[in-house]
Amino acid sequence: MSSSWENAADWYDKAVGQKGHYYHEHLILPNVLKELGLKKGEPARLLDLACGQGILSRNLPAFVEYVGVDAAGSLIQAAKKYRTACKTSFFTKDVTEELGLGEKLFTVATVILAIQNIETPLKVFLNAYKYLEKGGKLILVLNHPCFRIPRQSSWQVDTAKKLQYRRIDRYYSPLKIPIQTHPGREGSSTTYSFHHPLSAYTKWLKEAGFQIDLIDEWCSDKKSEGKMAKMEDRSRTEFPLFLAITAVKH
Repeated sequence: MSSSWENAADWYDKAVGQKGHYYHEHLILPNVLKELGLKKGEPARLLDLACGQGILSRNLPAFVEYVGVDAAGSLIQAAKKYRTACKTSFFTKDVTEELGLGEKLFTVATVILAIQNIETPLKVFLNAYKYLEKGGKLILVLNHPCFRIPRQSSWQVDTAKKLQYRRIDRYYSPLKIPIQTHPGREGSSTTYSFHHPLSAYTKWLKEAGFQIDLIDEWCSDKKSEGKMAKMEDRSRTEFPLFLAITAVKH
C-alpha cells in the first residue's frame, strides 16, 4: 500500500516517541482532548483511525475504551509496547478497508495527522460513519491544506514592508507528493502526502453522512529570537499550522 508508513515506521516512532513531538504536546493533544470533552461516568469508546504508534491513547483518561487501527504493523507493535491502559486495543488494518470490528459502535472517532497521507479519504470517513453510534463525533486533524502544501508553499520575506508572508504556488489541484524521510541520504524511505483543497474534505464528509459541527485552526505557539523575531512571531499567528474538523453522525 503506497500510503502505508511501514517503510518509515522506525523513523516515525523515533520522531514521536513516548510523549509525542513538540506540536503533539503543545497544540494537538491539548486541543483534541478539549474537543473530546471526556467526562468520567459518561460512555467513552474511541476509535483511532490511522493511529500510528498510538500517541493519542497515551494521553486519554483511563476510563476511555480505546481501539487503534493502522496499516503499518511495525507502528502497531510500537503502540502495544508503549501501552499504558488496560482498556486499549490495537489492530493492524488498512483503514480504507473493512475493519472487522463486528457490531461494536463508538462514541467518537479520530484521525490525527494522518488523513493527508491516505489516498482515499472518503473511504476512511465511511468507515468512521459505520462504526460510530448516532450522534457520535469524528475529529479530524490535518496539516492545514490551505497553507501547508509540501513543495508548493513556503515562507517569503517582503523587505520593504518588513513582513514575512506565506507563498502558495498551488492549492486547488489534487496532488500526490513524495516525501523522503531523510533527504539526500541513499536508501531513504519515502512516504506520500496527498493534497486536497478544503472543499474536498467538506464534500467527502457530507457524502459519508456527516454534518460538520466545527472547523478550527491552530497556530504555532513557538517564539523566535534575533532580528527577524517580530515578523516571524507575527506570521505564526496569521497562518495556522493545523486544521481541525469536528463532524457529527446524525
